[in-house]
Parts: sequence; C-alpha cells; structure tokens
Amino acid sequence: MRAKNYRTPKGRAYTRTQFVKGFPPPKINKFTMGDTKAKFEYEAQLIALEEAQIRHNALEAARVATNRELMEKLQTNYLMRVLPYPHTILRENKMIFGAHADRLQDGMRRSFGKPIGTAAHIKTNQPIITINVNENGIEIAKRALKLGSAKLPIPCRIIIQKIQTTEVETVE
Repeated sequence: MRAKNYRTPKGRAYTRTQFVKGFPPPKINKFTMGDTKAKFEYEAQLIALEEAQIRHNALEAARVATNRELMEKLQTNYLMRVLPYPHTILRENKMIFGAHADRLQDGMRRSFGKPIGTAAHIKTNQPIITINVNENGIEIAKRALKLGSAKLPIPCRIIIQKIQTTEVETVE
C-alpha cells in the first residue's frame, strides 16, 4: 500500500463509525505534548500547501520526529499540538495476484472494501502541527517542524508568529 493512493480526498468523507465494524483505531495517541501551563512568546506552525488526506501513521511519525527533536534540545520548555484528528475511515478491496488468484477472489463484485485505517482530511493552508516556544527556541522549533514535515505526504511551509498577549488593566 502506498501513501499516494490516499492523498487526494474524493467524494464524501466516510466517518460514520457506528455503521463500520472492526476498523483499526488511530495510531496517534497524544495530541498535546510539553508544558501546557506555561506562557510562551512565539508560535511556529506547520501549514499544509495542498488539500489531502494524511493517514494516521504518517501523523504519528511526524509527531514522534518533531517531539523527539524538541525534547532533546528544549526538555519541557515548549508546547506542541497536533491539530487534525483522523476521522475518515479508509477502505481497501483486497486483491490477490499471481498464479491461481482467480479462484480466491471475486474481482469487482461486491467491492465495497474492508476498513484498513483512518486518515485526517486536511485543507489548503490548514495548520497541522503548532509549537509554542520562547525566543531562544525559535530555530529549534523550525528544525523540528522541518523534520516532521518530511514524514507527511504533502508539501508544507513553516510560519513563525508572535503570540499576542492581552493584558487586563484595572481601573481604580
């Protein structure tokens, strides 16, 4: 199975899990890593440049690669979030090729397919991973997002922006 087979979303999303029997759960298990209570100055985002479906194992590989780089360099002085959730269920009509394969399959008769995994539907310019860091971690966050984007089947870009803090003034 190749990732390029599931890159372009076609038709309506197949997400009604109450009607699907026995689909595998997503491999990605943590969506938020790092220090969730700290305040940070900058946010780095990994933005998708194309509309696509990203499989759950590709999202997990990107999360692991990005988080490993951040943990090595920043320990816990960051906040990383994986934003999309893999809702779409992927199906495959399994075919057997080779000698005497015609006796073991029906071809396209009743070819609805069996669930083989899940994928997240990503739109153009949608953020996939965000990392909040302070000023000393900007370059490390860029490098971590670059390593994570190599695991995804679509081209991505990295955007760094300063987080706007709203301070409440008290009037006496």
